[in-house]
Amino acid sequence: MPRYARAERDALADLMLIVGPDAPTVNEGWSTRDLAAHLVVRERRPDAAGGIMLPPLRDYGERVRRRVAARPFAELVAQVRRPPIWSPLSNPLTDELANTMEFFIHHEDVRRGGADWAPRDLSAGLRSALWRRAGPLARLALRRFPADVYVQAPGHGQLSVGRGGEQVRLVAAPGELTLFLSGRQRVARVQLDGPRELVQRLRGADLGI
Repeated sequence: MPRYARAERDALADLMLIVGPDAPTVNEGWSTRDLAAHLVVRERRPDAAGGIMLPPLRDYGERVRRRVAARPFAELVAQVRRPPIWSPLSNPLTDELANTMEFFIHHEDVRRGGADWAPRDLSAGLRSALWRRAGPLARLALRRFPADVYVQAPGHGQLSVGRGGEQVRLVAAPGELTLFLSGRQRVARVQLDGPRELVQRLRGADLGI
């Protein structure tokens, strides 16, 4: 069975060591050190990881993340590369489901954080894996968007989400859709068609999960 999560994790860890702790990422205000600390907290600090999703825990989670970020960078990257087997997010039963999209996105956060980058030529298997995750991501990110959004990945499929009314068409490869739908619109290579106001609104919407 392909291990896309493992491959993306290793590629991200390798790239972090190459660019160093202070390199910019797509995540506004975060360096590679900040991103590495986020991933360590997500997998190793369940008491603080809830702050990623739950507003009441956000301040505590951020305090923990900042303390973790103060560790030596090489140590942080080593922990990103070798997650604990006991973690509900990274054990052998859950790793592929929980981390393929997560580590693809964060790998691209580092790749596209600077000025000189180009989309990767992803394998057919990884493209298919990302497309399978695009449906739930689109339904979550666009469930309240005030239009019908037709999401298409040529060669993979299409789906419709949103609250109805006017139509917007979002077309891209699965990897680019994944980045767009996770709030990385400014670095995602997509085609958007529809009323200008709705297209601009979608490009600027807060789609982060």
